[in-house]
Amino acid sequence: MTLPETVTDHLDGEEPVAEVDLGGEDRLLVTPTRTLVYRAEGLLSDEAVEEFPHEAERITLTTSRRKAKLTLDYGLDGEETLSIPKAKIDEVLHPLLAGVLDANGITDPGETVKRTFRFSELTLIVTDKRVVKHIGQALWDEEFEEYPFEDVTDLAFEPGNVATSVVLTHDGRQERFKAPNDDARAVEAAITDALLSYHDVRDLDELRAETADEEVDDADSESRQDSPFGEGPELFGEDEEPEPDVEEESTPEESTDQLIQQVEEATGDEEPTENEATSSGVEPAGDAPDTAALAAEIEELRDAVERQEAELERQNDLIEQLIEELRQGR
Repeated sequence: MTLPETVTDHLDGEEPVAEVDLGGEDRLLVTPTRTLVYRAEGLLSDEAVEEFPHEAERITLTTSRRKAKLTLDYGLDGEETLSIPKAKIDEVLHPLLAGVLDANGITDPGETVKRTFRFSELTLIVTDKRVVKHIGQALWDEEFEEYPFEDVTDLAFEPGNVATSVVLTHDGRQERFKAPNDDARAVEAAITDALLSYHDVRDLDELRAETADEEVDDADSESRQDSPFGEGPELFGEDEEPEPDVEEESTPEESTDQLIQQVEEATGDEEPTENEATSSGVEPAGDAPDTAALAAEIEELRDAVERQEAELERQNDLIEQLIEELRQGR
């Protein structure tokens, strides 16, 4: 579709990387540095173009029954709010977040954003080189976390009653976050495909085997580097086994006496009674806690909290709908 001349003038030679139809003749265009919103001429307004630079420090989202508002915070330069139809939020959010990550130097030049997910207070962005995670009321701000695929050695998914846990082993540590079960398969496919493509392996088993081999090679390399003389010949005869120290032989009676003395010095003459052991802070051994039962109970509590959050969000939508209808005099 041919762009209106007003939009072309505002592009300043940039090529749009994404375009979203906002309804009617209104359109949203995303360039590498800005998001432009074209508003066509109406009965009460002239055509206009709004510009939203991507160097934002924070992005927040508010929704009503029909509208969504994206607010870009530019720090000392203030805020700008972009209003779009609620049904278009996912189409707009994906290229907009990609532009903001690029403008803030979080993604590399040429890095592609594959998928964007928004779950209540969790935002997930999957690129071809990393996963970016943000938790909080904002869609994104400088408190984000990122997991470059270069340091990811394993990936697993643990289904639950309400949500699925994504377990990402990154830089030797496990990172966990949850995705609702309705979207879990899409999240699993997006992260798995991007991770396997980055490492050029067929499946997760091959990735685990490859990273295990790399860890062994790294350990061997570090061991060799610990020597100040590298892998060269032993310069000081260290390859020869040292002769063992020869101790004077002792009689069986002397050996027994020495052993008894060492045991008495280490343990004392008498074993502590149960009361003495308790008073000294040492509890008698008992049954180990059932960790599996505790883990299951914690998982049930998490699921209950997530169900309550979903119910609160549904009630909030109903309240917003009621307010909107009251304003309309219904």
